[in-house]
Amino acid sequence: MQFHGRDSDLRRLNGLLDGIETGAGTTRGRALIVTGRRRVGKSRLAQEFCDRTGREYVVFQATRGRNPMAERREFLATLTQSSLQAPALFAHLSPPDWNGTLRALAELLPDDRPTVVVLDEVPWLVQQDAEFEGALQTVWDQYLSRKPVLLLLIGSDLSVMEALQTYGRPFFGRATKIDIAPLNVADVQMMAGLDAADAIDAHLITGGFPEIVQTWAPGMSRVEFLRGALDVPLSPLLVAGELSLLGEFPESSRSRAILEAIGDGERTFSAIAAAAGSSGSLPAGTLNPLLRTLEAKRIVETDFPLSTSSDTKNKRYRLGDPYLHFWLAFLRRAIPLVERGRGDVALDRIERSWTTWRGRAVEPLVRESLMRLLLDSEWPEVEAVGGWWNRQNNPEVDLVGVDRTPTARKVEFIGSVKWYEADTFGTHEFDDLARARGAVPGTDSDTPLVAVARSGFEAGLPLAARWGPDEIVGAWR
Repeated sequence: MQFHGRDSDLRRLNGLLDGIETGAGTTRGRALIVTGRRRVGKSRLAQEFCDRTGREYVVFQATRGRNPMAERREFLATLTQSSLQAPALFAHLSPPDWNGTLRALAELLPDDRPTVVVLDEVPWLVQQDAEFEGALQTVWDQYLSRKPVLLLLIGSDLSVMEALQTYGRPFFGRATKIDIAPLNVADVQMMAGLDAADAIDAHLITGGFPEIVQTWAPGMSRVEFLRGALDVPLSPLLVAGELSLLGEFPESSRSRAILEAIGDGERTFSAIAAAAGSSGSLPAGTLNPLLRTLEAKRIVETDFPLSTSSDTKNKRYRLGDPYLHFWLAFLRRAIPLVERGRGDVALDRIERSWTTWRGRAVEPLVRESLMRLLLDSEWPEVEAVGGWWNRQNNPEVDLVGVDRTPTARKVEFIGSVKWYEADTFGTHEFDDLARARGAVPGTDSDTPLVAVARSGFEAGLPLAARWGPDEIVGAWR
């Protein structure tokens, strides 16, 4: 399968390898922790990088639940099959611990040229053997860091991977970190051959997950893509969400129920508690720690109203992954229909709710894009772009640019996002925004008004700035 995108990630990896070759740095070896959601393409990126370098390398992927002794044997056997060409004897060794196993790797690595070592699914190694972290630290300090090696430690369990870097843990301070995000909307546009507005739709549906984007034929419309995907029960669009969730949350788990509630559109703590409870609302003592765990895994994001007045208790929750958002809102219920050969019914249900769902789903992408665009605008000092709402959600302001968070000194602008299929942003939308200006703490009659629209703007509106699909996608190039 052809590899697309990831240019900035590949440049960063190549920069580390170049630094090893030139001898820049306090140690000859470099270690890099590579994190990111499941199925986002971390392993594929590592393999592509190894293939492109032309250097000797080894890629080892751990197996969940495997006996630690069997895992170490498999690791040494992998060395014999890699371009490092370990002696065949390695495949028959039975090292008693990871210290000896990693020392064998260090002895094999050359001293006179850079190599790459990839340990994939590191959280499973940590969970299998409590001594793995300490052994990695010892062998790195004494042997591996003295070799010209780039060590990539890859894992999807963000809490475990981030714990590796925590003060007091054995490997603390020995590695830098890179977080692999899904393909951005500009990459999706390039791969799917779409105009900017349709590329944003494609990004909201696929979430930028490479295995799904690859199935979007160049130039294919949204409806054509969905019709084809909903005609095949095993299409990546349908199965990736279930596989991703099952990797961390069984169907019967409370975390899964919470995600489904948020996917159905519940945003407040009380509404999520009511929707996720099997018989009555989930108690706060149960829901709070589960939400914190989901936030730590970056599956759930928490938003606060941005203004000069602190309101940290007025939280709103959302799914941080656009594809998971789409899957939970539409596809999890579509799977039984598709299995009965009625993908047409599933598509009809999506179409009935698409415009409303998209109008809110696009807002996080717009805000992220504006944070990039504002660096070259009259508001380069804006530190955050979010929204504002009161407890009655009346009014609710889509865009608020502030100079700091969580409590701003100054509101730089407020704005509106109108993602209509055909209608422009007009006088009615402008007047609604102007009325909201007095409700947001820190605004006054001089606070600039801005807007983002899918289908253009009515002429003559006194907006301080306006952006459309081309600017939103262009922010990621």
